[in-house]
Amino acid sequence: MFPGSLGHSLAGKALENGVWALESVDIRSFARDKHRSVDDTPFGGGAGMVMRPDVLDAALAATAGPAGAPGRGRAIYLSPRGRVLNQELVKELAATPVVTLLCGRYEGVDQRVLDAHGLEEVSLGDFVLSGGEPAALCLIDAVVRLLPGVMGNTETAGEESFERGLLEYPHYTRPAVWTDGQGVDRVVPEVLLSGHHGKVKAWRLAEAERITEARRPDLWSLYQASRPAERGTKRVKNEGRRQARRHDPKPE
Repeated sequence: MFPGSLGHSLAGKALENGVWALESVDIRSFARDKHRSVDDTPFGGGAGMVMRPDVLDAALAATAGPAGAPGRGRAIYLSPRGRVLNQELVKELAATPVVTLLCGRYEGVDQRVLDAHGLEEVSLGDFVLSGGEPAALCLIDAVVRLLPGVMGNTETAGEESFERGLLEYPHYTRPAVWTDGQGVDRVVPEVLLSGHHGKVKAWRLAEAERITEARRPDLWSLYQASRPAERGTKRVKNEGRRQARRHDPKPE
C-alpha cells in the first residue's frame, strides 16, 4: 500500500529528492508462530479479531524505540475515536522530525499496547475504514506538502482552506466565458478581471466567509469568536478618525 499515491506528484518528487523518507514495516514480521499471527479473539466475546499487544510491542520497539527514547518523535495510532486531524495538527507534525504511524486492522488493537507506548490517537473523521493505511496516506500527504521545498509556490499554502479558519474561496481560469453542456454562458466574476489587487483580495475574503458560514457553521462560529477584538479595535479607530475630522477647524 505504500508509498502508493505518495510516490507520485509533489510528494513523490520530494521523496525521490530526499526531502522526506518513508519506512514501511510489516507487522507480520514480528509474529511468533509459524502462521505469522498478529491477532486473536477479543476477551469478553464479540465479533472480529484484535491485534495482539506482544506482536505490536515488538514492532513498535524495533521501529520507533521504547516510549520516551531520545529521537523517538511522535507515535500515532490511526483510530476513529482519536483527535480529528486538522490543519493545526498537520502543521505540528510537519515540524516534527520523526513520526511513527500504527495502522490497525480488524476490530482494532489491544489497549495495553497503546497505553504502554503512549500512542496518540488520530482520526480522519466520523467514519470507519477497513484499516489505518488509507488514513495514514492522507495524513502523510497533508504533512509532506508543508515541508520546505515541496510546493513550488509557498504563498499557496497560506491561502488554502483552514489556514485562516475559513474554507477556501472559489477559483476560476480561462476562458472568461464558458458555455456549459446546457448552453448556459458561465462568466468569471468581473472583479477577478479588474486587475485591482485590493478588490480581488476583499472579494476572496468575502467569498471565503460566505462559503464557510453556509457550509461549516462550526468553523464559522470559531472564526467569529476569534475576531471580535480585532473588529472592535477597527471600530474605535474609525470612530477616532471621524471625531478628528469633525473637530478639525475649517481653513480660513
